[in-house]
Amino acid sequence: MERLLTLNNGVTMPALGLGVFQSPPEETAAAVEAALATGYRHIDTAAAYQNEREVGEGIRRSGIDRSDIFVETKVWVTDYGYTETLHAFEKSSRKLGVDTIDLLILHQPMPQHFDRTREAYRALEQLLADGRARAIGVSNFMPRHLDALLERAETVPAINQVELHPYFTQPTVQAADSHHGILTQAWSPIGGITFYPGWGEDRKNVLQDPTIGQIAGAHEKTPAQVMLRWHLQQGRSAIPKSTNPSRIAENFDIFDIFDFALSGDELARIDSLDLGRRCGPDPDKRDPSLANVVIPEP
Repeated sequence: MERLLTLNNGVTMPALGLGVFQSPPEETAAAVEAALATGYRHIDTAAAYQNEREVGEGIRRSGIDRSDIFVETKVWVTDYGYTETLHAFEKSSRKLGVDTIDLLILHQPMPQHFDRTREAYRALEQLLADGRARAIGVSNFMPRHLDALLERAETVPAINQVELHPYFTQPTVQAADSHHGILTQAWSPIGGITFYPGWGEDRKNVLQDPTIGQIAGAHEKTPAQVMLRWHLQQGRSAIPKSTNPSRIAENFDIFDIFDFALSGDELARIDSLDLGRRCGPDPDKRDPSLANVVIPEP
């Protein structure tokens, strides 16, 4: 299991990152600072999370050189379109306090208005060519969305960030990503994202799954650590979210390969838990442009 993953354009990225989805702005800077003190070097945020400014503050507070930190953020759909997405980069970079964004991705495929999605991706390609983004990618893209994008795109996305945990493993998405040379990155990697009004009310808590619990007990680890190890041993990137310093440190502890590794049988047992049921919104069923989310100027 590697600490660093190499993207399809040769850029290296820490396999494990701190996610800040649903992290209140007033808690985000401290969480980022704690994560970087623990050893994280990858922070994932998004314009729509409304906490990019606090992510930048946490990075500056850490005292760690900017060049040693991999910053990932996402363009929201209201900023899709060629010129709009170029401006979205300016908004995010100014809030983050950085000149270059290491990984810039589109937050949703928005199939309801896919021409705007294509134009937004064309802007990402320009930002990549200009050196303002080191890598570009997408989020929540299903295989059909990837195919439609790649009909015209010149650059294969480096990343596809999707909901992925033991109860929702998205094998067809993972296969499509692999076919195109795209790294799959898991959001909600331990199934912990729970607040999506109108979606997935009939949820089961993966952290309480007996199979996960048995494997965790055998290794004297937590269920969260088992799930993160499952992701990384199978070559995925994962971005667990927490604002609790002890949990942030606990999640990062999975890298001691001499202390903790899942067997092939254990990996297969976790794979078999897939229910094929998402907890987050289906990108084909909800038009995200109607969500009334507008990204303010810096």
